[in-house]
Amino acid sequence: MKKLLIVLAVFSISFTVEAQKKSKTSKETFMVDGICKMCKDRIEKVAMQTKGVKFASYDIDKKELYCIFNNKKTSVTELKKAMAAAGHDTEEFKATEKAYLALDSCCYYRDETLEKH
Repeated sequence: MKKLLIVLAVFSISFTVEAQKKSKTSKETFMVDGICKMCKDRIEKVAMQTKGVKFASYDIDKKELYCIFNNKKTSVTELKKAMAAAGHDTEEFKATEKAYLALDSCCYYRDETLEKH
């Protein structure tokens, strides 16, 4: 009986370790402010330049960035920090005034008078 329990315990542990190895890829969607094609291109480029990101797609209308990334190399928090550093606000991190003003004037998403592209 003890041998059976030991075998089951070893099998269970090895199965858990194998499952953890396979779960390195994460899929996440989060809010990023942007209003035009230039914003979309910049947001996707910054995401793709983040270590571990395999895919990034920004939806201008929904203001959402969808990413597939290796969660052993980066995190949603790191992606959001990268967006803020590039001048785009997220729910958790706001771009500095300097980063925001470095955007092209058509990308000033905080200016409600601008026509959305």
